[in-house]
This record gives sequence, C-alpha cells and structure tokens, in this order.
Amino acid sequence: MSAILNFLSLYTVPIVVFVIPLYALIKKVPVYSSFVDGAKEGFDTAIMIIPYMVAMLCAIGMFRASGAMDWLVSALSPLTSMIGIPGEVLPMGIMRSFSGSGAQAMCAELLAQYGTTSQIGRIASVAMGSEETTFYVLAVYFGAVGITNSRQAVIAGLTADIASFVLAAIVVNLMWY
Repeated sequence: MSAILNFLSLYTVPIVVFVIPLYALIKKVPVYSSFVDGAKEGFDTAIMIIPYMVAMLCAIGMFRASGAMDWLVSALSPLTSMIGIPGEVLPMGIMRSFSGSGAQAMCAELLAQYGTTSQIGRIASVAMGSEETTFYVLAVYFGAVGITNSRQAVIAGLTADIASFVLAAIVVNLMWY
C-alpha cells in the first residue's frame, strides 16, 4: 500500500498535466487557443470580483481593528473551554471564516509559541484543515456570477465552520488527551 501511495503522490500531477492535453489533441480540440480563451475568461472574472474582495478585506480590517475580535474571543472563551477548545486557538478559528492567509499566520504563531505537538498546536492544525474561508468563498463565487443576496449561504457556511472547528477540537482531544 505504501508503494502505491508513494507512486501516486509522485506521478499524479504530471500524469494529469500530460493526459488532459493529450486527450484534447485526440478529440481535435485546439489546445492553445482553448487555454488562451480560458485565461481571458479568468482575467475577466478576476476584474469582476475585485469590488467584492475589497469589501471583504475592508470588513476584516474593521473587525480586527475595532476590537470586535478580542471581545468575541473573551465572550466565547468560557463556553469553548468547557468543550475543550483553548482560548488561544479561538481567534484563529474565527479568522479562518474570513481569511485563509490571516488564519494561517495565526496558526503559525500558535505553532511557534506552543509547539507542534502541544494540544493547542494540534487543535490549531486540525482546525486549519477542517474549516473553510466562508466569506472569501462567498465574495469570490457570488461575485463572479453577480449574486448580491447571499440569503442562507452565510448561515450555512458559518454553521459548517463552527461545526468543523468544534469537531476538530473534540477529535484532537479524544486522540491525544
């Protein structure tokens, strides 16, 4: 099994990169012009979502600078500590819904401060891989197709983020406590 996984991890991407253009050539698809057309569409989409990205980044900056993050962490810490989530990990879990790179920086700080084998480091690592950047996804995908009313998508995304954060802590606490 280990040999198969090693083979797959080494050769999956090169095989896919080789097979897709080969398949396109067999089907007589103009590979280069199709690639250029796709790149043009990607550029147009990027330009279309810029206002949504600026709004999201501005909101993140205001959320952190206003002290709302600190207030939210202090309000939630008593509850989260009862279910095994250390208060030190909570800001990263909250930030993950807004910004992947911001959460990654917070996770790196936690790992540097507490270590990779600490309970805080383990919970941060598992939560980092479990949660989604909900607001980023909504800004990019809804912005790309011009949806301005997100309706229940925000609630569903945040519910999934909370559930994955709590379950990450529970699983880590069950495995390493």
